[in-house]
Amino acid sequence: MQIESIEIKNYRLFRDTKLQNIPRLCVLVGANGTGKSTLFDVFSFLKDALAMNVGKAVSKRGGYKELASRGFADQPIELTLQFRLEITGYERLVTYILRIAPDATGRAVVAREVLRYKRGANGKPFHFLDFANGRGYAITNEEDFSKIDEALLREEQELDAPDILAIKGLGQFERFKAASAFRLMIENWHISDFHVSDARPSQEDGFAEHLSTRGDNLPLVANYLFEHHRPAFDRILEAMRQRVPGVSVVEPRQTEDGRLVLRFQDGSFKDPFIARHVSDGTIKMFAYLVLLNDPKPYPLLAVEEPENQLYPELLPQLAEEFRDYSRRGGQVFISSHSPDFLNALTLEEIFCLRKDGGFTTVRCAAASENLRALFEAGDLPGYLWKQGLFEGVN
Repeated sequence: MQIESIEIKNYRLFRDTKLQNIPRLCVLVGANGTGKSTLFDVFSFLKDALAMNVGKAVSKRGGYKELASRGFADQPIELTLQFRLEITGYERLVTYILRIAPDATGRAVVAREVLRYKRGANGKPFHFLDFANGRGYAITNEEDFSKIDEALLREEQELDAPDILAIKGLGQFERFKAASAFRLMIENWHISDFHVSDARPSQEDGFAEHLSTRGDNLPLVANYLFEHHRPAFDRILEAMRQRVPGVSVVEPRQTEDGRLVLRFQDGSFKDPFIARHVSDGTIKMFAYLVLLNDPKPYPLLAVEEPENQLYPELLPQLAEEFRDYSRRGGQVFISSHSPDFLNALTLEEIFCLRKDGGFTTVRCAAASENLRALFEAGDLPGYLWKQGLFEGVN
């Protein structure tokens, strides 16, 4: 899966914004308040709307008037994603359109929901799912690419409520191939909200394969990698040895009362010490390495300001590991204020956010002829950003 473009209309700072030609590693830069966190919230909103419903996802963000762009609460919110997705053995450029609007009572409902893609190399995109206000249709034999459009079977459906996503209900059934694939993709998005304080405590014995968004199951995931994916755990340990002076061993240990703790061995000390005694930067680096060495990468990984609490010289290596993660199958979105992190990137991987008339616009750094010329002459993006040459970003 790779998102190629995102169009956002009337969602907080994004009055009418489009990101195009999005790479597998996409890093957002911009001054505070330009919408970097808001873009991440778009991903979280879609995931919340799928897990709960649109009404609850809107209420969680303060209601429709707070979510819509300032001064435009009477107009619909519209999100459009174009992405490449494998459906029944074929890779398709799929478009998902979600339009949300308040009903007569002010409750947020799904005014329109469309999932479409081309059946062949030519022709217009075909609507395989089309719903409005809880009613619509989906195609049940979309894998029959040899059939003419008129031979595809439309199944009319009515959802339990107008604020439920059709991909949530129909995506449970295998016969709706595109809806099912898209639902699974969103369910497996990882929007990181990592907190060092949550990663420190020891935990009751349990099982976890993937790091949670807050990182509170770090000992369990470390134990899973240690027992079931030892090469990945050894790579993490080797990286820790190289990046954290003195750390020679990291291992999960079970206490007598059944709790799991992370123990760190410093070469200067005879006995290991547990996670609550190491620095925030050490814990955060270990958590990122656990996340990025996951044997099954998330289809989408979003991380805000990974440079916080980390030594600047480690950031180029971390950027390369995020890039490697994206090559293994997970698309990565990152926000950053760090010149050291940006120095490890290409201009095509950097998207600049700035405010224009109170609302956010987004532009790829590679679209600037001046930046391209300087980059090709040997200047690094982080230094160019620090010098204020990213127009409107600083």
